[in-house]
Amino acid sequence: MRDEYDVVIAGAGPAGGQCARDLAARGYDVVVLETETESEFPRTSNKSTAGTFPSMMTAFGVPDDVVMNYTDSVVLESPRDHFVKEQAGAVLEFADFKRWLVADSRADGAEYRFDARVTGPILEDGEIVGVEYNGSEAVYGKVVVDATGPSAPLAKALDVVDLKRENHAIGIEYELEGIEVDHPGFADLTDAMMLRLDHAIAPGGYSWIFHTGGDEAKVGLCYIQNHIHTRHAEESRTIDGYLEHWLETDPRFADAERIEGVQHRGSAHIQPPSNLSTDSFLAIGDTVPTLDPLWGEGIHKCMKSARAAATTVDACLDDGIEDTSASEMALYDKLWHRDVAPRMDTRLRMTELLYLAPNDRYDRLMEDLNRLDDRTLARANDGDLRAIASLLHLEDLPLLGQYLRDHLDLDLGPFGRFTGAAAGRTPSPSRYD
Repeated sequence: MRDEYDVVIAGAGPAGGQCARDLAARGYDVVVLETETESEFPRTSNKSTAGTFPSMMTAFGVPDDVVMNYTDSVVLESPRDHFVKEQAGAVLEFADFKRWLVADSRADGAEYRFDARVTGPILEDGEIVGVEYNGSEAVYGKVVVDATGPSAPLAKALDVVDLKRENHAIGIEYELEGIEVDHPGFADLTDAMMLRLDHAIAPGGYSWIFHTGGDEAKVGLCYIQNHIHTRHAEESRTIDGYLEHWLETDPRFADAERIEGVQHRGSAHIQPPSNLSTDSFLAIGDTVPTLDPLWGEGIHKCMKSARAAATTVDACLDDGIEDTSASEMALYDKLWHRDVAPRMDTRLRMTELLYLAPNDRYDRLMEDLNRLDDRTLARANDGDLRAIASLLHLEDLPLLGQYLRDHLDLDLGPFGRFTGAAAGRTPSPSRYD
């Protein structure tokens, strides 16, 4: 007898846990394979800053007891200026959040196998029918879901994802106490989530302070190690070195100390998905990848990708029809592009252009945001071209030219062909149409 379920999910992160939660609630037999041991879960995978907004909390019924602090505003900082937007949010205790997803899905019948390292897919006639784990163990499913993040052992083996090294983002975060969250000369960060654009701190990326209550906060930075980072970075300084440099030079941290034993490291890919599904298979969460390219928000998008996957499984297995062909599983692709990450291409271009800009342009951006109405940032953040245009100036033409030189392969007709090679890739035409 084969060890068989309706759905096998690899990975118990936000995407895997939420997918199991949705499917178990609908009565499907679900098993989740997780590399970590249950007694330590999540130890090595506790990597998210876990800032989110009421829309996620409400949509997925997230309880208050996994929230470290409810926030009232989002702050954007540049080296010399800042912009404050009143917006409710929540900073989660990420480990508690992941454990809640496990417990809640278990209550509806989902099975979890911890200390179960996925090693590859089981194929029959070229299609996935199950998963190998721990070298010799096997479990079978009508549908298999890869929610393992960038490691993607199943999605890579099936050629569903092609994660590029030049799109690999890395991040590091400490939790600190003794921070002066309302320091003279800076925005008041009491009950706020702050993102800072400053190449001296995070070259080609951004840094953050998320207030978690009292004099404590999550503090970190991230960047993609590509040509933009190289253009602004000091060659000998590691990501740890940049975070330490910030802690040593920012007066808000003058009396701050690291909370012992709390350090988070993570990575993700910032790129458009190549594929999302195939016969009897879906890739969700950061396996795809799903991380928001502009501000790095991942939890809500992971949860939405999980729900889109569960909806697809339900449609393919509903009423005993059990059609898990690639054409039917492609419903997930449609839902992903419509509901999970609409306007992904526009947001990717905004990201590349934003992190290419010098520090003085970030100061000008804060001036513009303070000058324009409150809706401009929200509309620009959603990829609205008119709102984006309102943030551009004639002085940005050299920056736009640099972007084109770095990223586009242009056919100049009788003048020849211009190829941007600095990015290490030639994008497909569809990405820029």
